[in-house]
Amino acid sequence: MTAAGNPFWYPTLTSIVIYGGSLEFLVVSMLAGPFNLLQTFLVAVMVQARHLFYGLAMLEKYKGAGHRKWYLIYTLTDETFSINCSADIPDGIDQYSFWEYVSRLDHIYWMTGCTIGGLLGQIIHFNTEGLDFVMTSMFTVILLNQLLKEKSHISAWIGAAASLACLLIFGRDSFLIPAMAVIVLMLTVFRKPIERSGDLS
Repeated sequence: MTAAGNPFWYPTLTSIVIYGGSLEFLVVSMLAGPFNLLQTFLVAVMVQARHLFYGLAMLEKYKGAGHRKWYLIYTLTDETFSINCSADIPDGIDQYSFWEYVSRLDHIYWMTGCTIGGLLGQIIHFNTEGLDFVMTSMFTVILLNQLLKEKSHISAWIGAAASLACLLIFGRDSFLIPAMAVIVLMLTVFRKPIERSGDLS
């Protein structure tokens, strides 16, 4: 943001109203050109499409959260999902309060980091090459954790098969959206058998 000539408070503002890391990086280039509502919407959907799966995975868990559900949905980022999906909540702790505090803390950390980044971005420069592997590592750990907790691995096999098939059909640059659509369809169609197998709770 600062390298593009924007004021330091832009990262803070985007961290509050967008709260999607990948999309916030793209916003920098979007702000530099003429605004196109349809293009912005389509880019946002494609970049953040993985959140559809987070929502499906947490649908039952957040069902009884009451008014807190809306904030829990808004703040369901990669990091929040990885904690709220897999954490073993101690006895005597309200699960909805636990999930809410995790979500609020992650949101505060994100806004604080963006603000500090905006303030220091003009004076500190370093090579970030290789840091993008952090996200791959995190998703790998989430997958392994879920595989260890599942009684069967139907949903994992659906995801792997759909991804591989779409990769072969559409190619590396275009397979992600079709794969996610197929996975959503398959998980919807086979939801009852998957629930009976113990993969969804």
